[in-house]
Amino acid sequence: MDQVTDLELKKRLDFDNPWWAEGAVPERFRVWPKRAYLPGFLALLEAKVRRAVVLLGPRRVGKTVMLHQAIQQLIETNVDPKAILYVSVDTPVYSGLTLDKLLGLFQEIHGHKRNATLFVLYDEVQYHPQWEVHLKSLVDSHPYIRFVASGSAAAALRMKSNESGAGRFTDFLLPPLTFAEFLEFAKRPNPVQGERLFPARIEEVNRDFVDYLNFGGFPEAVIDEQVRRNMDRYIANDIIDKVLLRDLPSLYGISDTQELNRLFTTLAYNTGNEVSLDELSKSSGVAKNTLRKYLEYLESAFLIHRLYRVDQNAKRFRRATRFKVYLTNPSIRAALFGAVGPEDAAMGRMAETSLIGQYVHFDMVKDFHYARWNKGEVDLIAINPRTQRAEYVVEIKWSDSVVKNIGTACAGLIEFCRNNRVGVGYLFTQSVGGIFDVPDVKIIASPVAQATLELADGIARAINYRQRPRPLFPPHWYAGTDPAL
Repeated sequence: MDQVTDLELKKRLDFDNPWWAEGAVPERFRVWPKRAYLPGFLALLEAKVRRAVVLLGPRRVGKTVMLHQAIQQLIETNVDPKAILYVSVDTPVYSGLTLDKLLGLFQEIHGHKRNATLFVLYDEVQYHPQWEVHLKSLVDSHPYIRFVASGSAAAALRMKSNESGAGRFTDFLLPPLTFAEFLEFAKRPNPVQGERLFPARIEEVNRDFVDYLNFGGFPEAVIDEQVRRNMDRYIANDIIDKVLLRDLPSLYGISDTQELNRLFTTLAYNTGNEVSLDELSKSSGVAKNTLRKYLEYLESAFLIHRLYRVDQNAKRFRRATRFKVYLTNPSIRAALFGAVGPEDAAMGRMAETSLIGQYVHFDMVKDFHYARWNKGEVDLIAINPRTQRAEYVVEIKWSDSVVKNIGTACAGLIEFCRNNRVGVGYLFTQSVGGIFDVPDVKIIASPVAQATLELADGIARAINYRQRPRPLFPPHWYAGTDPAL
């Protein structure tokens, strides 16, 4: 039986790396808007340490595009284009080849010596058996080569990276578009960059915010109207077919894929709601023991995130049978069930989902909780992991009437702040803001769309400068800017 020859493989590598001849990546990657995460990713790629970068992220968030944009940036900083290799491991002609073999072919093509500084990017690496073992060996054997592994099966990559890459792999998560990135991709103005957001502009921001909730998490949907009009076809089916019916079952040995699909559909519809294992078991038809495993799998794939409950004194419960569940990308709900409008009952939960979604890049999201007790509740609480004290306390209301009677509308927020000696609480509204003093507590109110946008801007800066962002950035909206107050 005939086999693919090394000459044919080298021709294919040459085809996949057009910058070897042309000195630049294809135009479609150069004109595509850049993610805010690109500088932070490049900093890791260029770092002179013996570690591979593992680029993680859900499907359809632009990982392959960002890899090519990183290649272009390297070329523009005078890296020899022939010192950069990009391989999509799932290409059929590469089937059965080891990562080492692909690297060897690349070195033969250009006559690279063993101590040459090279950049090698393996995309869709999850399709390579035991990729993590082979990549770790390459990192150990080639100290002058910067390796990147990327793929869409985020759960598989994260698990293998943690199991076999300790000390040799650095994970980098590319999440769905933030609200700030959505505005840039959609070529819409960002009114909170360098100026205060005055009431005259909040209607415009809210319109953009609703669009962001419905389709703004996916770069393709923002740029391509055809994708936007067929979210169920291009987005929902891709996630269901490739993640729920292929990636997770093959990784974890799930036999009943429809059971997993039913559970995810239930969770997506209830994003932002508090749920219990008993309720989920009844509504999805999944046994509780299986349910616990499925929830872990969906979190490992960056599809959902759970917030766990604390009481009015910020104390955790021993048995975590109740929790809030959030989609990491609110647009998935719209793709599955249709778009939401500003008057829909689900808007408050979608707004809450978007706020949590800005944080999925950071481990600090595990410090977020919500509170519920007999007489009250609070939507979001950040607990300092060192002191175990509540620091940021947030209530989210997609309404403006709440500011007319702060004491009643924010009773839970006020009680929690008093109990935990938190001097400032945040209230996120639909379109109004101000500062309200109640005994022992100052309530800072601002529109949730503005808060989400400021948070997204701040997170991008933190990523690129390798900083830990604050849980929330105080809004710029102060009493006196809104004549309606």
